[in-house]
Amino acid sequence: MVHCVFRLGDYIPGECGPFVARDWFFTNPMKLRNLGIIAHVDHGKTTLVDRLLQQSGAFRDNQRVAERAMDSNDLERERGITILSKVTSILWDDTRINIVDTPGHADFGGEVERILNMVDGALVLVDAAEGPLPQTKFVVSKALKVGLKPIVIINKVDRPDARPIEVVNEVFDLFAALDASEEQLDFPILYGSAKEGWMAAAPVGPKDQGMMPLFDLVVRHVAPPTVEDGAFRMLGTILEANPYLGRIVTGRISSGAVKPNQTVKVLDRNGLLIEEGRLTKVLAFRGLERTGVEEASAGDIVAIAGLPEATVSHTICAPEVTFPLPAQPIDPPTLAMTFRINDSPLAGTEGDKVQSRVIRERLLREAEGNVALRIGESIEKDSMEVAGRGELQLGILIETMRREGFELSVSRPKVLFERDARGEILEPIEEVVIDVDEEHSGIVVQKLAERKAEMTEMRPSGGGRVRLVFHAPTRGLIGYQGELLTDTRGTAVMNRLFHAYGPYRGEIVGRRNGVLISNDAGDAVAYALWNLEDRGPMMIEPGWKVYRGMIVGEHTRGNDLEVNVLKGKKLTNIRTHSKDEAVRLIPPIQMTLEKALAYISDDELVEVTPKSIRLRKKLLDPNDRKKEERRKEAERV
Repeated sequence: MVHCVFRLGDYIPGECGPFVARDWFFTNPMKLRNLGIIAHVDHGKTTLVDRLLQQSGAFRDNQRVAERAMDSNDLERERGITILSKVTSILWDDTRINIVDTPGHADFGGEVERILNMVDGALVLVDAAEGPLPQTKFVVSKALKVGLKPIVIINKVDRPDARPIEVVNEVFDLFAALDASEEQLDFPILYGSAKEGWMAAAPVGPKDQGMMPLFDLVVRHVAPPTVEDGAFRMLGTILEANPYLGRIVTGRISSGAVKPNQTVKVLDRNGLLIEEGRLTKVLAFRGLERTGVEEASAGDIVAIAGLPEATVSHTICAPEVTFPLPAQPIDPPTLAMTFRINDSPLAGTEGDKVQSRVIRERLLREAEGNVALRIGESIEKDSMEVAGRGELQLGILIETMRREGFELSVSRPKVLFERDARGEILEPIEEVVIDVDEEHSGIVVQKLAERKAEMTEMRPSGGGRVRLVFHAPTRGLIGYQGELLTDTRGTAVMNRLFHAYGPYRGEIVGRRNGVLISNDAGDAVAYALWNLEDRGPMMIEPGWKVYRGMIVGEHTRGNDLEVNVLKGKKLTNIRTHSKDEAVRLIPPIQMTLEKALAYISDDELVEVTPKSIRLRKKLLDPNDRKKEERRKEAERV
């Protein structure tokens, strides 16, 4: 018997004439591989997926495809990072490879932890110059814990400062430190450049084979999906909303098969029944698209629609199944913020979603799909407490909401403490890795020591740079990123990773400067801002709307100061050159969302609208602020 291999779209001769190869033609003979790609931020995951899609024939020759095709939403494209896990699929000979692209930032670690139960192998992508960094350590530790046998890819060997051999040794040391098994330590290695579109067994090439060595290695090294006996069961892993199909849940089928219109039920982690229903669609991943299929079997990764209550970590199964699939535990949140309604005088002028009920529903909907977030009721009126992994994760949520038309005010991030068996306070400690020029290392060590950090390692990282490793409390790192860039003239690169809960390290000095507060409402005047420049740098521009209690600048001293930014120039009949000189203002401080969250104190809020980011006092009335200050002083006594 002669076996032929056909690709999708090929014309296949038959007794009734030629026909085009479609997905259903491959349902039975198809081999499957489920693969996750994990790496640190900006080490080239999404670019690698682009090249795999291109060289596997997933795109037509004349098809226009955007760069970083897997970064599908606007925020991912703007920031150049992957925020959400996504699935794609490629065909290599007679094997379908389902690929899951994961975030590289630990703040989005909940996305990584969930998808690891869907895959049977992992590509660990490491930059040939930077080597394994904190997020590499984070995702690799999760992959090793669930027993995946990784393939190591040393990417960007075309960089002038590449050191691929040393990086391989660092990766091996990292695996050993994470208690990898002997099988996991015997990992295959490929070198290459995703940007140039080649992989090879040696850093120098050959380069003419493209991605073929990687495809062949995946087929050989990654095990086929394990299939259990029994009726249909699938663990929900990724959740999204579709305007036409409603809620779509993605996961890997553990056993049995699923078809459209099939009756299923949904069980939570404890086996309690959530709902029963009928599936409207079963979607399989084909390249960058999802297509409806008539049947999907165990081992494949699919998305299903038609269940309004099913969510992440729920087991979707046949009616006769009684036990749920085990769900991977998720690391707890370390930071929390209060999301409140916007009650400033300018509320409702720029956004259309301002009610506390609407904000609450949106946050609860976000928590359904993002298991790393924890939403709870706050003790304050019209507010919710949102806990997450870090400032970046919470900042992305706020940015997403403001683009949807929400207006809200948010508090300064606060650290979530725990207590040990003896009742002692424990706080989250992070591992901080900073790559910096040698000339700036002294100021970095000094500033982090003031923030109660302990240096654990200091070594050269090549090119006149030093790698500093600290264990620092999360409290001390809030707002440090901007200060670091100022101290090092923008040359330092900082990476953070949750390390462990440790003993409370005492008080940490916060912001040393007070703020300038507007004492009236109206439009800011250039002449008034010019007269106030001696008091400190401003945060607003002429013509901006201000209100009583809004922060308009930073005071040069440690106390807060109320100022008048509405006072115009007195008009007289005297005309001299000095009197009529044009007002020239120093450019104001530009407040981004992340910078604003790090800047504010405990008695201040960031007002976020679709068009503006403003800083304000929590209590707008100065008399209320004085009463609150006296109350706090009485409590301290």
